Amino acid sequence: MAATSKVKRIGILTGGGDCPGLNAVIRGVTKPAQDYGMSVYGIIDGFEGFVEGRAKELKNSDVSGILARGGTILGSSNKGDPYHWPMLKDGKIEIVNKAETAIKNYEA
Repeated sequence: MAATSKVKRIGILTGGGDCPGLNAVIRGVTKPAQDYGMSVYGIIDGFEGFVEGRAKELKNSDVSGILARGGTILGSSNKGDPYHWPMLKDGKIEIVNKAETAIKNYEA
């Protein structure tokens, strides 16, 4: 990153299932980032939300009081690989590449 460029937005995605400490990480990123004037977006339901374009801007009120909560306030999903994405087509599951969709959502 060049010295003149500044991070303005951070995205947080919790994928691969719940594990202890995810909410602490979400809070630990969100609060200081906002202190530095950055926006933080939580990707809802892991890579499924990433491919489907589901995200929300996280505010301090979203992350206050979440340290004792289990799991992740953002959710996660069993679909975890945009390159091998299961889609229902004509009553059958077909594996498709949704990486380009995920990249477009990232850029948005």
